[in-house]
Amino acid sequence: QVQLVESGGGLVQAGGSLRLSCAASEPTFSMQRMGWFRQAPGKEREFVAASRRSIGRTSYADSVKGRFTISRDNAKNTVYLQMNSLKPEDTAVYYCAADKRDLTTTYAYWGRGTQVTVSS
Repeated sequence: QVQLVESGGGLVQAGGSLRLSCAASEPTFSMQRMGWFRQAPGKEREFVAASRRSIGRTSYADSVKGRFTISRDNAKNTVYLQMNSLKPEDTAVYYCAADKRDLTTTYAYWGRGTQVTVSS
């Protein structure tokens, strides 16, 4: 069972930046897909960003495009989410997800989440 542990959340003012980290218990090189999702209070969990190893591409939700960047460091078995120009509406619990499969729409492994709060 792959374990994912997020860190780096916290309280930041609007316009600020945070970098989230997700450490994996197995080599991230073996993960075809790694992604970040978030869930705000009273809302459903939503996609934020993903990295697909097979084609070397990243994808982003429209709401974060141009502000957030997902990246992998396979030497550290860690995936990052750099978040810039943060807005109050980015406030949520952020979850890391991973899957060894490529052509699926679901993720097999999930972290427990890290809270991000953006004050106005």
